[in-house]
Formats: sequence, C-alpha cells, structure tokens
Amino acid sequence: MTEIELTVGAPAHGGHCVARHEGRVVFVRHALPGERVLARVTEGGDDARMWRADAVEILEASPDRVPSAWPEAGAGGIGGGELAHVALPAQREWKLAVLREAFERFAGRAFDGAVAPAPGDEAAGGLRYRTRVTATADAEGRAGMHRHRGDGVAALTSMPLAVAEVEEALLGQRFPAGARIGVAQGSDGTVRVTVNGDPWRAGRVDARPNAPRTLRESVTVRERTWEYKVDADGFWQVHRAAPAVLVGEVLGRVGDAARVADLYAGAGLFTLPLADSGREVVSVEAHRGASRAARRNLHHHPSASIVPGDVRRTLAGGIGHLDAIVLDPPRSGAGRATLDAVAATGAPRLVYVACDPVALARDTALLDERGYDLVDAEAHDLFPMTHHVETVATFTSR
Repeated sequence: MTEIELTVGAPAHGGHCVARHEGRVVFVRHALPGERVLARVTEGGDDARMWRADAVEILEASPDRVPSAWPEAGAGGIGGGELAHVALPAQREWKLAVLREAFERFAGRAFDGAVAPAPGDEAAGGLRYRTRVTATADAEGRAGMHRHRGDGVAALTSMPLAVAEVEEALLGQRFPAGARIGVAQGSDGTVRVTVNGDPWRAGRVDARPNAPRTLRESVTVRERTWEYKVDADGFWQVHRAAPAVLVGEVLGRVGDAARVADLYAGAGLFTLPLADSGREVVSVEAHRGASRAARRNLHHHPSASIVPGDVRRTLAGGIGHLDAIVLDPPRSGAGRATLDAVAATGAPRLVYVACDPVALARDTALLDERGYDLVDAEAHDLFPMTHHVETVATFTSR
C-alpha cells in the first residue's frame, strides 16, 4: 500500500481529519489536527479525487494525543474506537468542531451550544460506560468485530468501553461461528446474552419456554425514578448515564405542554416520564417489539396512547391537537417528508434528539423553511472514544 507524509487538518464528520496530498483530499483516521504523520492509503487509486488513509507513524504529535485506550481500534483494526488516541477534553472539542462545521454548512447558521461530558466519564477516563455491546463470532467462535470498512472479523481480546460484567460475558465464552452476539446489562446488574436474537445460557441457546428475554431499567431524574422492562436484544441507550441525561433534557424542554407526541418512541424512555408528569402522550414507534415494550411500560398510565406504526403515516392520519412533539429519529434524521408531516400538525414546540450532527443540521434548515426557529441546542458526549455525539435541540414555530 502507498504511504504518504501528510500535515493533518480539521476533523470531519465520521471520525477522521482532512488532509491534502497533491491537490487530492485525504480523509485520515487515527490522527489529530495539526499533526504531521506518515499515512497508509487504504482506499483510492491514482485517478481518485479522494483517498482514505490511516496514520501509521506520528512524525509530529499533537499535545492532545494520548496512548490509545483501545489499541485494537487503531490503524488496520476494528471500527468503534476511532478517537481512543485523543484526550477526553480534546474529544469533546473535536465533536464541537464537527457540530459547528455541520451547522454552518448545512443549516447556514452557527451552533452556539457546547458538548458536555456524561456524569462519571471524567473519573472513568471515558471507559466502562457501555451496558450494551453487539459483536460477531469469528470462525473459531470468539466474539469479534468487523475491521473498519472491511468484511473480516477480528477476534476481540478486550472491550474497554463496556462495563466489566458485559466485557466478561462477551469475551469469556465461545459462540457459533458467524453468530450475531448481543450482551446487555440492566440497572439491577443482571446480564443477558443473546445469539441471533435468542436467549443464551451456559454456552447454548436457552430453548426453555420461560427463558428470560427482558431486562429491568431504572431512570432517575431530579429525585424522580421510573422503571422500565425492555427486551434484552432491543434498543436502549448504551451509555449507563444516557437515559437520565436525555430524559432530563426532554422534560426541561417540553415546558408546560399538556399534550405531546413522542415520535420514534422506542420502549417509552421519554413517554413514561412525560405521562407520569400529568401530560397526555401519544407514543409512535414502527418497531413492533419496541412498541410492545412501551405498552408494557405504560400500562399504569391511561393518559398515554401507544401507537405501533410508521411515524409519517401516523401523522398523516391525524393524531389531534399537539402542544409539543418530541422526536428521536434514526441516525439518518427525520428528513423532508417526515418534517412536512410534523409541521402540518401545527405543534408550536419541537424537541429533537439527534445522534448525527449532519442530519440534525440538515433538518434544522428544513424546519426553518417550515416556520420553526432553533431556540437552543446542547450536545452530550454519550459515546466517548468514538466520533458519535448526541444533541438535543428545541424549535418553536414562528
């Protein structure tokens, strides 16, 4: 492979920095802004306008460089820990720079918020926060992950982002070759393992009719606690502090709204606190399993309506007057058609939970076209050692 010397520029969305070589843009991983590196080209030929590369030798290091917290995620390794060589404060500055660039480019405005660490992350060095991990078994049955932008599975020898019990359950046993492995820990410490979606116990699929398939989660915000039961292989925020951080943000932003739609509601993370605070809430979720979990979690709250179905079609069918909408769309964002349907409700306030800076910036521009102003946005570093960042924004109608 070709190796080239580069002076590294600004970070870009996706976990790499931008450099230039003979007029060509090069996206470089495992580097830091301002560094001079020797980089190995991993994608791109002589006629390509853009190359991808991994920094394999640091010629002039940034003061923000630290020994990697997860060497397996380094050059040529697995995806999922692309900022493990960056000091924690600099990781947040990196993500803030990406947010600012995304908003300037796609929304035509400044991002005025900050990126806050999650509770406990500073003391833990940005490690041991994940209560949920997915992996793939290699040919020998060892838990592994795919190499970055590659098909090969590399067996893991450590998983420092996971809480210790999850790491032990993941690495301490063998699985069927090629299997999809899920390990999750509930708030009470219970760990569940699934293999291809089935419960796993003592080294084999647990075929018992009453095999446990759920976990209990507890979320406390300002001395209020809510209890959930979620599917072990279903979606739940992976950072142990994320549910409380996000619930606190959402409750603070909906204001005194009496009737709220919770779109892309999942198992009811936001629906339950909203309903418990005396609001009428309509939960909309397309995933049947997640919608069933929401119904289970809200069964004592008659003010909550659980609607299993597509968000856009549900809004088009009409769900009545709304004082506010909470939307937590997938990584790709809500998009034009869904925001058309959101705007058509006439809801005066939107609270948008976003896990992708570019998608949020694009949707901010679309909402502006539909008469909604961005009032405030704050970001939270709920994925240390990775380029991902969660942002919560409030929009109000003009």
